[in-house]
Amino acid sequence: MVKVLITGFDPFGGEQINPAWEAIKLLPDNIESIEVIKLEIPTVFNKSINVLLAGIEEHKPDAVICVGQAGGRYDITTERVAINLDDARITDNEGNQPIDEKVYSDGDSAYFSNLPIKAMTDAIKSSGIPASVSNTAGTFVCNHIMYGLLYHINKSGVTKKGGFIHVPYIPEQVINKPNLPSMGLDIISKGLKAAISAIGKNEKDIKISSGREF
Repeated sequence: MVKVLITGFDPFGGEQINPAWEAIKLLPDNIESIEVIKLEIPTVFNKSINVLLAGIEEHKPDAVICVGQAGGRYDITTERVAINLDDARITDNEGNQPIDEKVYSDGDSAYFSNLPIKAMTDAIKSSGIPASVSNTAGTFVCNHIMYGLLYHINKSGVTKKGGFIHVPYIPEQVINKPNLPSMGLDIISKGLKAAISAIGKNEKDIKISSGREF
């Protein structure tokens, strides 16, 4: 059975909830022939990578999907690339705020996800949920964990495949945030389920247009 480790961050930035982790908790433990392992990750530079690596060591998954919140985005976005840069606009959950620092001094400038991101995006859209491929994971802990995962895949082969998905706010988060989009938690979870299913069905990615302009 294929084993997928999926991680979600704890709440950060003054929020009382993180839709990434809440949606992950709604996922079944098995999706078709895939065993789904769920892990909560702290929204903290460096510590987040250490917790992820410990989870990989314990469970030895075939693939890893890290999931995070992207307030302001209206759709579920599979991330294409992570850059070797921490440049935090706000502090993390332990007060760290690295500015213009490398994630790893010996790492490449960027690493690309080797998940079938376009097949995953297409599967989410086929479920009736807005989705697209994103070309920026930002420079906060989301990019940090994605870069850390891909760095270790490339350097030491800790697992076969890895990448990142951003999800929107849920409705209760935008009550006092006029004009910001949101998506229901059950819909986000359904989208993540479709993405996981696509990993099991696509050893290689498909070639379709799935990008976004920002």
